[in-house]
Amino acid sequence: MASKLKKKELEHFKEILQERRHTLLKQAQDTYGRGLTVQVEELPDEVDLASAEADQSMDLLLRDRERILLRKIDKALKKFETNEFGVCEECGEMIGAQRLEARPVAEYCIQCKEDMEQMEKSYAE
Repeated sequence: MASKLKKKELEHFKEILQERRHTLLKQAQDTYGRGLTVQVEELPDEVDLASAEADQSMDLLLRDRERILLRKIDKALKKFETNEFGVCEECGEMIGAQRLEARPVAEYCIQCKEDMEQMEKSYAE
């Protein structure tokens, strides 16, 4: 089994996750405050209306992705409570610090993730 993360590394990753969570929640509040309605009477023509509707669709898509990321962040933060942060959910080995630095919400070590992607690719063919 790979070595466990040091206390300082754990604190670093927890701080990253907490900051990212705070940023996502603030962005969600800002988006909610702006509202997502298109005021037809404020738009002079169909092109402006289409552009506004496209912007609204993009906002909704981004909000959905942010909601998914927020769930992953919350899941990762809960792993700190059970001392499971940084442990691959597939093989039980430690996820490398470099991988966690790039993606602190990573659930799998690089080898297991590559194996999963290869399997998905073979199903797609």
